[in-house]
Amino acid sequence: MTTPDLSRFNLAAHVLAAGAETPDKVALAILTLTGAERWSYARLIRAVRGCGGWLRAQGLRPGDRVLIRLGNRPAYPVLYLGAIAAGMVPVATSPLLTAPEITKMAAVVRPRLTVADEAVAVPEGVPALRADLAEWEAAAPCDWHLGPAEREGYIVFTSGTSGTPLAVRHAHRAILARGYMYQGWEGLGPNDRLLHAGAFNWTYTMGTGLMDPWTVGATALIAAPSVSLDHLSLVLRRHDATILAAVPTVLRRLLRAGLPALPRLRHALSAGEPLPRDLRADWQATTGTDIHEALGMSEVSTFISGAPDRPAPMGATGFPQTGRRVAVLGDDGRPLPPGEIGVLAISTADPGLMLSYEGADPPQGPWFATGDLVHQDHGGAIHYHGRADEMMNPGGVRVSPREVEQALLGLPGVTDLAVAEVEVAPGTRVALCFYAGQPLPEGTAQAFAAERLARYKCPRGYVHVSEIPRGPTGKVNRRALAALYGNGTNDPA
Repeated sequence: MTTPDLSRFNLAAHVLAAGAETPDKVALAILTLTGAERWSYARLIRAVRGCGGWLRAQGLRPGDRVLIRLGNRPAYPVLYLGAIAAGMVPVATSPLLTAPEITKMAAVVRPRLTVADEAVAVPEGVPALRADLAEWEAAAPCDWHLGPAEREGYIVFTSGTSGTPLAVRHAHRAILARGYMYQGWEGLGPNDRLLHAGAFNWTYTMGTGLMDPWTVGATALIAAPSVSLDHLSLVLRRHDATILAAVPTVLRRLLRAGLPALPRLRHALSAGEPLPRDLRADWQATTGTDIHEALGMSEVSTFISGAPDRPAPMGATGFPQTGRRVAVLGDDGRPLPPGEIGVLAISTADPGLMLSYEGADPPQGPWFATGDLVHQDHGGAIHYHGRADEMMNPGGVRVSPREVEQALLGLPGVTDLAVAEVEVAPGTRVALCFYAGQPLPEGTAQAFAAERLARYKCPRGYVHVSEIPRGPTGKVNRRALAALYGNGTNDPA
């Protein structure tokens, strides 16, 4: 592969360069039970550049930020790459966010424009236009906006431990770090057909399911919203997927539903939440293929993983990808020897590391600490031990318990509450709200939360307790909360 000119670089142009060499090849297939909607690379590139031209026609200029408020459809990645193609900065957000949530987040990043679907909440005080994919495809195409690879390219949000979502600023160069994943995790080549089980508007899908296949000139497969998880295995077989990417919860459900023979499938990929050992073993026994897990975060994407040519030892997450420099840090900030548990850190020189959080300085010093507790064995494999902070990760999306708690303040009759992630069944973890005070009528808490939080942030149950366990300083003891549930405290409402 030709070394790119980092002084004249564009992330979207880089992603679509291989496809430009094979314009008639299928770049994207949206799968249904009876067929597929297919996009060639020529159509995809035309739509992306047309979207960029449409944004320029609205008066936007390079560096302006565009807030994406789109549902699960191809317009989402087209707008994302179209904004980047024209030199603008897309801000990826979940369409499930409520109006108060997205208004608060927009105030942080100050977008010039919101592009939204009709049924998706938009922020107050920001001009908004409806997305029209056909209009973008017909628009005059933009030129690729070229500039330093270090300039701001896109923004994603991650929940902060303080309870306030943090805007993570990434450079155009971040796409180059994804190159470490193609063989260091995905085993991905131009002849692959990678099926991602997530929606278009999920960052895991955007990276692993779309941009990675497109960068190598492969075919991305996405199940249409009409395809339920119960039918996913049918489209997996019918459309000859060679790689399946999903979260462990989906992989387990596929096994329980019964998988047909999958002669074209080479392996599966797992990220978003820890992969249970028994799930990997069951998958191997059932399909004759392996699951390769990856560990990462919004600030740097995935950088620890197993791979087809270097599978992780059973019980380990994987190895540092070739090209990555990592360390396990002790309380003094110094690297620990193999076998000792500390905080996983990655070099601040890594090309995939964020520029900064919005309004903050760039990461300082030699290491960026991730907050993940791990140990590295003598063979170099990384073993995951949970989070050093309070972040929850049910369903593969990181959520701050403090953010949820703040939103639930004011629940009628509740004198104290706390949120914790709890294992309710082997391999199944959910967020529960424990509360003291008057018992809540069924449905009251759920309705209260739904008005203030995106669905994926809402607790999956409410547990009435006599008091919330706290330490001497008043800090919630979340481990004690989980133990309360395990000891048979009231079942979730």
